[in-house]
Amino acid sequence: MSWTRIAGFRIVTSDPERLTAFYAAIGFVIGDERVIAADETRLLGLDGGGWRRIMTLGPSRLDLDCFEVPGTSYPAGANAADPIFQHLALVTDDAAAAWARAKAAGATPISRERPVTLPASSGGVTAVKFRDPDGHPLEFLQFPPGKNPDWTGRGVLGIDHSAIAVADAGASRRFFADAGLIEGKVTLNEGAEQVALDGLDGVRVDVVPMQPASKPPHLELLGYCHPRGRPHPPLRANDVSATRIVWEAGRDALVRDPDGHLHQLTR
Repeated sequence: MSWTRIAGFRIVTSDPERLTAFYAAIGFVIGDERVIAADETRLLGLDGGGWRRIMTLGPSRLDLDCFEVPGTSYPAGANAADPIFQHLALVTDDAAAAWARAKAAGATPISRERPVTLPASSGGVTAVKFRDPDGHPLEFLQFPPGKNPDWTGRGVLGIDHSAIAVADAGASRRFFADAGLIEGKVTLNEGAEQVALDGLDGVRVDVVPMQPASKPPHLELLGYCHPRGRPHPPLRANDVSATRIVWEAGRDALVRDPDGHLHQLTR
């Protein structure tokens, strides 16, 4: 059965008050707090209970999950090429202003110095990558005027996509194609601007958009030709680095992709 739509994203925190304040500062709206149902924690393979703070940004939903039994912190030293890396791309009409607010709220940079504008061959977007106070990677993404009709307005508008680093782009493309996603135009991103964006020297990365039937948001596969990513132990759903994409898929399941990223399927 196809994965038809990304319903939202779930990230894990050990400090929900701090993380709620951070996301509110960059434009998210604070919603309800709910107990995570016992059948969901069993689905996730976890002992004990948990609770969830719902956050929204325009049409997008982000849940902050906290569990009674904590997992591991975000690993120090992980970089954009490592398969553990997964970022959420937040659309804005002014990446520089959004980055200034995020930095004031406690964000730490991944990119070097400031937002950079990629060449037209890489989409011509202006972007900056950073981490929230728990270490989750994020990106502010500013499209050229009229480039993306899905997003109009002022401020930080919503989540355009989640991008995951993959060790074998071919295997990941087949996995997500089997789930019903359609491959978009592939670009090879490299050069000084990509180096500055990723905070890594000599970057060469294939960017493969994978589109569900209903979007935004969508998924992007980041296949780093250089530097090569480093493997990581399997993630548990309560680990801070275990971001979950929530898919409408007609069934309830927790699925791991070829690189171990977690996907939570819902009815």
